[in-house]
Parts: sequence; structure tokens; C-alpha cells
Amino acid sequence: MKIHYGTALGAVVLVAVHILMRMTQNFGQSLQYQNVIANYHFLPYALMLEAVLILLSVHGFNGLRVILLELKQGSGYEKMVNYGSLAAMAILIAYGSRTILMAGMGVS
Repeated sequence: MKIHYGTALGAVVLVAVHILMRMTQNFGQSLQYQNVIANYHFLPYALMLEAVLILLSVHGFNGLRVILLELKQGSGYEKMVNYGSLAAMAILIAYGSRTILMAGMGVS
């Protein structure tokens, strides 16, 4: 449960920073293509987005795993839920990281 609380706290802090950075510009300007791509080229911000992706993925899939484990018990089911959650989390993080890297390197 400490992982769940830690990821929640970390995500709240980093998402607050993300929102505050979005507020430095007019909302319409912040959504323009050039500004969005510039965010990915700014390394500290791209790393923060990567951290948000990881924290929210771990938090979300851990929460889903706990809910699914409360629905039904059994060693086979528990293994399936644990490994399935871990695999889904890894796939989501890999795909999100790919997107951040591609945008940061200018690949469209």
C-alpha cells in the first residue's frame, strides 16, 4: 500500500508543476503545435512528463490490481492478475516513453 500512497503523492506534486507550467502561457497558445513540440525539446520538462507517466501508470495499475484481487481469490487468478497488471503497465510506459522520445527527437 505504501507504493500506492507514494505514487499518488508524487503524481500530485508533478501534475501540479505541470499545470503551473501550462499557466505561464495563454491556454490557446499552449496548445499550438510549435509550443507542444518545444515542451518535448526542453529536457527537464520531458523528464518530468516521463516521471508523471511512470507514477500514474504504477498508481493506476496497482489500484486496478488491488480491486481485481478483492473480487476473487485463488493462486492462479492472483498470478494472472499480478503478471497481467505488470505487463499492461510496462506496455503503457513503453508506448508513452516512445511518444516522448519521438517528439523530443523531432520524429513525426
